[in-house]
Amino acid sequence: MSKTLLIIQREFLSRVKKKSFLIATIVVPLIFPALIGGITYMMVKEEKDAKAKVVHVLDEEGSFNVENSDKYEFIKVSGDLESAKTAFRESDDYGLLYVPKFDIENPEGFTLYAKSNPNFSVIGSLEKEVEQVIKDKKLREYNIDQQVLDKLKTNISLRSVNISEKQEKESDAGISFGIGYVTGFLIYIFMFAYGGQVMQGVMEEKSNKIVEVIVSTVKPFQLMLGKILGVASVGFFQVIIWVVLIGVLSSMVLGFFGLEVPQGSVEQAGDPEKADEMLRLLANIPFTKIVLTFIFYFIGGYLLYGALFAAVGSAVDSPSEAQQFMFPIMIPLIAGIIGMGSIINNPDGNLSFWLSIIPFTSPIAMMGRIGFGVPVWQLALSMALLVLGFIFTTWIAGRIYRVGILMHGVKVNYKTLAKWFMMKN
Repeated sequence: MSKTLLIIQREFLSRVKKKSFLIATIVVPLIFPALIGGITYMMVKEEKDAKAKVVHVLDEEGSFNVENSDKYEFIKVSGDLESAKTAFRESDDYGLLYVPKFDIENPEGFTLYAKSNPNFSVIGSLEKEVEQVIKDKKLREYNIDQQVLDKLKTNISLRSVNISEKQEKESDAGISFGIGYVTGFLIYIFMFAYGGQVMQGVMEEKSNKIVEVIVSTVKPFQLMLGKILGVASVGFFQVIIWVVLIGVLSSMVLGFFGLEVPQGSVEQAGDPEKADEMLRLLANIPFTKIVLTFIFYFIGGYLLYGALFAAVGSAVDSPSEAQQFMFPIMIPLIAGIIGMGSIINNPDGNLSFWLSIIPFTSPIAMMGRIGFGVPVWQLALSMALLVLGFIFTTWIAGRIYRVGILMHGVKVNYKTLAKWFMMKN
């Protein structure tokens, strides 16, 4: 065991002393606040500087009056459609809205002509403008008082309370969604990033013939385990630094740009009732449980996949040769990410349950469920199976690693891996 600890120490120190590690550790936390600040600044600036889009309106219906807004300036044009198109092409304006004669019960044929493909926001906002005009026409035709109609409209805010635990707790699906997706996606990224480091490190030692000297003093399994745990310690250390720095810097950036938030958002944030509700929801989030669960699945998932990456690295001589073995490893991770949509929409469904129980998908899937609340027995079962999964993949990887690490110039396929696995010591 002391030799394994020495290998872990060597892997940790050799990596944290590299300039690339220091640069990545410092630069990555700067990138996220810079992106947040830059995007926030550009959005605010674009909103302030945006000019109303000029839209020509060819009204064949005769009484279709669209009111100007901050986003659009509507100019009525006359003539037929072809002449309106020609005049629009020669102008610098944004679009031409064609309003045909239509049945108020079944309005169809509205068309927007533009010089480029309009985005979803433009299409959606113009549809609302047209719908409002048609709605006003219906109110007049059916002699409905607008004030009466407004009184009929009712907005309900449904309060969600979780009573499955010893005490009642308010919950919020949006917050649970955000927590699940972000933490699951982070684990997905880290699996590839740090698993790839293990594979690359094994291939480098194998190509440099260093491993032949090392295995003369330690067992191949000890070398593999030490490398996996060494890279894990580096990754965990780096993630802790990133979390702290990103949290501090992001708070500073958001605080700086907070003065530039649009007035509507400021008024909403200043609503004492909404502020109190948000504080209650945040207070009810089990941050300690989420963080501890994230740490467990981050480490457990990395150890499970790290062993497989190490086995692949020991079997090949170059990254190009490793590609054929990477796809089976990637499938469960990709399945976990794809399944996040179903997990977040139905966290207690059968698909969500099995994805969060199977060791190869549970590191991602369980993080998607954890914000919605998971029964203790399911969480315990998932964790136990992940530990068993790590032991199983390490055993398989160890049997391949002990042979593959000493092989050079051998064309490896799945049949070769099976042969190495079956070899006796």
